[in-house]
Amino acid sequence: MSRKRKNGTTAGVPPRPPDEMTAPMKTHVFQHYVPYADIDQMGFVYYANYLVYFEMARSAMLRDLGFSYGRLEKMGVMLPVLQAHVDYKQPARYEDLITVKTTCHPFRKSRLHIEYEVLRGELLLATGHTEHVCMSPEGRPLRPSPELIRILYKTE
Repeated sequence: MSRKRKNGTTAGVPPRPPDEMTAPMKTHVFQHYVPYADIDQMGFVYYANYLVYFEMARSAMLRDLGFSYGRLEKMGVMLPVLQAHVDYKQPARYEDLITVKTTCHPFRKSRLHIEYEVLRGELLLATGHTEHVCMSPEGRPLRPSPELIRILYKTE
């Protein structure tokens, strides 16, 4: 049976070294002008399009970090969405320049949690998150590669 030490570690179990998986990631910024095709009859961005904006911002973040979805797939890593959620605060409209701020949270085993903020200037329009799993093309969960972790959590 293990006993807790004064330093919080468990006897017989080496302490886990600090790693890049626990480091906070910087926020990535993506900007996009709302096209007419995204507007509903009321003149607002159709609610489901916020998920498209999340995808665009997430793809841009990975691309800017040098790790595009295409590169991941060539490495045999898929990142399907397990969960998506949006909280709507204010509507966006045609030709608004929106900013989508994207922040990754540390991997939990094979899962990745990404948070989003959608703004028009300083006005918060929506918040949300997506939950992804690293998996093989055959559908088996994968631990993220050290290279992916290093790229996602590099600090400047």
